[in-house]
Amino acid sequence: MRRDGRGGGTGLAAVTAFVCAVGMSAVPGRAQAAPTDPAPGAEGARDAAAAGGGGLYEVHRKVESLYRKAEAATDAYNLAREKQVRQEKRIVKIAQAVVKAQNRMTDLRERAGAVARAQYRSGGIPPEAQLLLGDDPEGFLDDVTLARKGQQATVGLMNQLEKTQATLDRYAKAASREWERLDSSRAKKAAARKEIRAKLRRARELESRLRAEERERLRQLEEEQQRRAQTTWLNSGILRKIGGKGTTQGRRAVEFATAQLGKDYVWGAEGPDTYDCSGLTQRAWAAGGRSIPRTSQEQWRLLPKVGVERMRPGDLIIYFKDASHVGMYVGNGAIIHAPRPGRQVTVAGAGSMPILGVVRPQGG
Repeated sequence: MRRDGRGGGTGLAAVTAFVCAVGMSAVPGRAQAAPTDPAPGAEGARDAAAAGGGGLYEVHRKVESLYRKAEAATDAYNLAREKQVRQEKRIVKIAQAVVKAQNRMTDLRERAGAVARAQYRSGGIPPEAQLLLGDDPEGFLDDVTLARKGQQATVGLMNQLEKTQATLDRYAKAASREWERLDSSRAKKAAARKEIRAKLRRARELESRLRAEERERLRQLEEEQQRRAQTTWLNSGILRKIGGKGTTQGRRAVEFATAQLGKDYVWGAEGPDTYDCSGLTQRAWAAGGRSIPRTSQEQWRLLPKVGVERMRPGDLIIYFKDASHVGMYVGNGAIIHAPRPGRQVTVAGAGSMPILGVVRPQGG
């Protein structure tokens, strides 16, 4: 399988072959045989010894659980990082507004100072006395009226700007506090992800102690679990209800995802050579002409939701209760997704994992 991102034809052929196989597995009496489960006895004892006492089933359960926890933590970390970027931009805008207000305030204070200096030069004589002592009462009254209007205008503008300055100061302080909270949250998420990665390393070390044939049987266990879930999903008759046609944008997104088949999964990767699950769907929809959130949790939270029965190619299926995984529906009961570390972007059954719901980046 090509892995340079240009293997669209090969990828589409793989999709077609997979869909045919999935369709056959759902037909009564024609289901494909499952790999033989590990039997107890000497071989089972070897499995248990190699897997640290838990056997292949336990290794499979532990590894899958750790991968899902790491995926959820990575999504949370990416979301915190995106929030911090938005907060930084917000703080810059606030700072610019504060500078602008300060410049206006400086200008008004200079004008107020000029008025004060003029009053000083006049000796600070009250207007009533100037009226009695002056040679031109009418001209003086005109000057007093203009001066008072100018003073009132200056005081009004200064009061307005002082209120604006106070508001901006409070806003800037609040933004700074929020930035600090987000920075702290990001650090906590990074620490959590580091801890989970350490657990994943231990799990991979556990897998590495298995013999080659045992690792292959472990992979078969994973695939068999997915096949059973997919068969159950298909046997519900769901495909008879799903028949939506993909849009032009949706087809472009599917074509992009198909061209990525065979590329490695890497935590936090957004292409072009490696991807995580939501990095793949985000880039695919960018190729389709639509900007969508970076993480599967945000894709689930912010994109329009549709019923599974209304699903069409290009829609995103969100998996697990914590929305920690996402795949792109490509039609005929199949998805393209980036599964987990140690795996590549691949085709899988849309029902091979617990479905939380479906979102439609394009809406409608």
